[in-house]
Formats: sequence, structure tokens, C-alpha cells
Amino acid sequence: MVSTAPFDHVREFERAWADPRHTRIERPPVDINRVLAEHYKTSEPLTFTRTMLWDVEARKAWQPDVYIPSVVREGSARSWGRLPAGDGAESFQRTSEQRQWLARDVYRPVLELVRLDHKQQKVTFIGAIEFSDSAGNVLHAGTHQPLFHVEHSVGGSETRPVNLWRIVHLTDRPNDVLREQDNMRANEFVLPEFVEIYIRDVLGLCLTRL
Repeated sequence: MVSTAPFDHVREFERAWADPRHTRIERPPVDINRVLAEHYKTSEPLTFTRTMLWDVEARKAWQPDVYIPSVVREGSARSWGRLPAGDGAESFQRTSEQRQWLARDVYRPVLELVRLDHKQQKVTFIGAIEFSDSAGNVLHAGTHQPLFHVEHSVGGSETRPVNLWRIVHLTDRPNDVLREQDNMRANEFVLPEFVEIYIRDVLGLCLTRL
């Protein structure tokens, strides 16, 4: 019998996270205003809020090529099928061409099932091998690298928001090279790329790294 229950993004992420064969990475929380005050100059005084941080997370989920251009090829992202998912959440599908984790000069298609939880301020991305787009065309992600699931969420207070991020690669055994590559890219002195873009393009402020 085929199940008609809605897909549970959070349960799928936690199931994958609990599997000891998989490669789990959780970055240190980023205190947005601390990094902003210590390592940036803005054209006007700015206290970045939790509301702003969730706004940019939601925008990024729908338009990843706009908000994380260092990862997603420009113009390659498509999102569709936005539906209510219960308790203030919504779900949709998206496809984009993304840099490979261990071959950063190579872009390949990535398919994701997305859940935006506006109440918990958490977005969950579940990697998929294939699904159909809004026109019924079957899309394929291929097998060029293991599937991965990502969770972005917002913590902290309204005036002291914290960016939270974790990923699980569906490997056959934990991969230290993936962990090392992620550690090399993480930078506690730099705001997430999407926050910089939001400050410049949405808030309209000039932003300079010190």
C-alpha cells in the first residue's frame, strides 16, 4: 500500500543525522551583531534583528542563487510547488546547480525538498535523487557525490540573533575530508554571505569588512 502521509522533512533529517555511517557537520553558532560590530563598518548604525535573519533565510531558501552566489550558479535556481505544511510551515521543491563539496570548480544539479517552519524559524533541505518539476518533467541529480541534507535555523533574541547550521552527508562511512573542507570554509570573523547581501541589497546600507 502506498502511503498518503505528507513527507516529514524534519524526521528524515534527524534519521539521517542519527546514522553513524553518515558525515555530520555542525558549525559553531554565529552571533550576527557581534561579528558585525567587531569586523564590519556600515554606512548607518545597524542592529541586525532575529526578524531580519529569518527573513533572509526564507528568501535564500526560495532564491539560493541570489543569496549564496558563491555556492549556486547564477540563474540556475528554480523553486515551485509552495504548499502549507501545517502549524505555520510551508514546503516546496527546488533545483539548482551547486558547487561540489570536494570539487569546488565543478557545478552539478542538486534537487531539494524544502520545509520552511516560520514558527520555529527553521528551514530543512532534504536532498533527492529525482523528482518531477511543475511541468511534469523528471529531474535527476545524478550520483556525482553523496546526497546531503541541510538545516538552517535562527536562535538567540530579537536584538541578538544567532545563525545555526548543520549538514549531514549520506556517506557509507564518516568522511574526514568533507569535515576538513568545511572547517576551512567556516570563518568566525565573517558574516554569512547571505547576511552581507541582505544588508547591502535589501536594507540598502553600505557594508565594509575591516
